[in-house]
Amino acid sequence: MLPLNEFVQKRYNKTIAECSNEELYLALLNYSKLASSQKPVNTGKKKVYYISAEFLIGKLLSNNLINLGLYDEVKKELAAAGKELIEIEEVELEPSLGNGGLGRLAACFIDSIATLGLNGDGVGLNYHFGLFQQVLKNNQQETIPNAWLTEQNWLVRSSRSYQVPFAHFTLTSTLYDIDVPGYKTATKNRLRLFDLDSVDSSIIEDGISFDKTDIARNLTLFLYPDDSDKQGELLRIFQQYFMVSNGAQLIIDEAIEKGSNLHDLADYAVVQINDTHPSMVIPELIRLLTARGIELDEAISIVRSMTAYTNHTILAEALEKWPLEFLEEVVPHLVPIIKELDRRVKAEYKDPAVQIIDENDRVHMAHMDIHYGYSVNGVAALHTEILKNSELKAFYDIYPEKFNNKTNGITFRRWLMHANPRLSHYLDEIIGEGWHHEADELEKLLSYEDKAAVKEKLESIKAHNKRKLARHLKDHQGVEINTNSIFDIQIKRLHEYKRQQMNAL
Repeated sequence: MLPLNEFVQKRYNKTIAECSNEELYLALLNYSKLASSQKPVNTGKKKVYYISAEFLIGKLLSNNLINLGLYDEVKKELAAAGKELIEIEEVELEPSLGNGGLGRLAACFIDSIATLGLNGDGVGLNYHFGLFQQVLKNNQQETIPNAWLTEQNWLVRSSRSYQVPFAHFTLTSTLYDIDVPGYKTATKNRLRLFDLDSVDSSIIEDGISFDKTDIARNLTLFLYPDDSDKQGELLRIFQQYFMVSNGAQLIIDEAIEKGSNLHDLADYAVVQINDTHPSMVIPELIRLLTARGIELDEAISIVRSMTAYTNHTILAEALEKWPLEFLEEVVPHLVPIIKELDRRVKAEYKDPAVQIIDENDRVHMAHMDIHYGYSVNGVAALHTEILKNSELKAFYDIYPEKFNNKTNGITFRRWLMHANPRLSHYLDEIIGEGWHHEADELEKLLSYEDKAAVKEKLESIKAHNKRKLARHLKDHQGVEINTNSIFDIQIKRLHEYKRQQMNAL
């Protein structure tokens, strides 16, 4: 890699000092994309496909510079030219590909998978405007499209595309990749995002309303489009099937490229279903396998041994249940498979609580995931215990071996190395750099609990950060706070269904 100053000189024919923050952001975007492009993708016989409607990846510049091992050098070069990396970061728009906890969990997992050198990609959709942008005008809330996709961005268009069949038409997808470099690894993984070239933002009317029936032009415009009417619910099904059909075709293609005969597909791929949005991947994989000549019983057995389900909620109303007639309207070719999966469950278990299709002809997506996957996990120890003992007890009684826990994590390098550099540098001094890879190494700090000098240094770092925050609040909010007080701060995204809290505030 060229030093940054040479890269900038070559790009703009001027020095770093002469560039605007906007120019430097684009230079750094391309600098880190170039560094990442030189890394090979992880390989290995078996691969994890983490399918999720959301990936809340956050701004990527600093995270990628840290993982590529370029952060400190870039920061130094910029500072030498009188530029602040933190100000350049402000130019970046946050990728609007996720909204809440399940999206952040997905982002943490793909970062972790890459850092561990495991062969695994995220699979989702490329939303042009994400959920929405929330603004206040004349003390009233307004929602507008969140136009995060600028001309130059982190996406790399690939040559892969697939035909996705719906009831009355077929759509051709385009696959974009975002590189996911692990922390100082020789390899990388990818976030694979499917899109449509026909999507057209001109159909957006006031705020974020649009024609929900024009699927070819609206399919990847928004994350979680309003589903308060039938057309909105149908659009959600269109989106979900587009995501999983593309994902399933990608899985099969990549396995065949590595030598799979499809009878052994489970030796080549595992699919993690993040919440119920990707649940249709189960009948879709079965459909694709039978279309390639595999008998139904074997196809079901293969899929059951390669799919796993992450549950995010104990609220029954938050677990997706689609009217069978809606699925027949959008994906009629999946309905016979779903009915057959349900028939097999009903033949074995008489309890209505575990059936896939209920007495009102609603398809319970989570029930399909649990019956036809090999693993069910919650995202916190307490959550998983509640699932086992209460909300999903009927399933736990049938499949105790399937239930396990994966506690929600954070990308701790981002929290410490980027958000609190003074603290991270001091940790490096006293306990070494091992914690960059292994969070358990932070336990070495306990051996210093009686060292007054260490406590004093940690307190001074905290006091410095509190003064910085106080200055920021005074400059941006006009609020003065006492830095000797205890700071109790909560930072939380407001979910769409919690917007009424904004009104109350």
